Amino acid sequence: MEICVFGSSSEKINKEFLDSAEHLGRAIAKRNCGVIFGAGKYGIMGATARGVAKENGKLIGVSPRFFVEMGVLYDNCTELVLTDTMRERKGIMEDRADAFIICAGGIGTFEEFFEVLTLKQLNRHTKPIIVYNVRGYYDSLLAMMDNAIKEEFITDSCNKLFTVATTEAEVFEQLDGYKPFSYNKYGE
Repeated sequence: MEICVFGSSSEKINKEFLDSAEHLGRAIAKRNCGVIFGAGKYGIMGATARGVAKENGKLIGVSPRFFVEMGVLYDNCTELVLTDTMRERKGIMEDRADAFIICAGGIGTFEEFFEVLTLKQLNRHTKPIIVYNVRGYYDSLLAMMDNAIKEEFITDSCNKLFTVATTEAEVFEQLDGYKPFSYNKYGE
């Protein structure tokens, strides 16, 4: 299994986020699963990569070429895929992943989450999407989703397309127990 981990590239965040990401990377590697990530050496991305590397796990980095010039790539990937654009980067990550874990992050991570969620809503994939809600980071986003349901911009069924885990143990319970949810955006 190849698990895509989305998350921040910021080093300025609370250490608890970084520690949980590194531990998650180690745990994924111990399960003999590979990690696909945005190839960054900083923030959640870098912490996850360091965790995978500590367990000699498989680490697939996907990055647009311009990040090479910026010097922000993790240099110990098992495989590094270079792309021309951010859009191409996401496409490769989405296609190669068997599951998605959404760790804490900013605009890029929000975009990645909403893209894989939208694709799942449109039946372009049936892969698990797990929001890893460390320190309640995603509570506001989840409240926004609930408001969108209340205002009838999305249906309650949309919330069944992803799960929320507050601990690493819950992440793996949800991966192990995953059953695809059949959803028809236009049939409800």
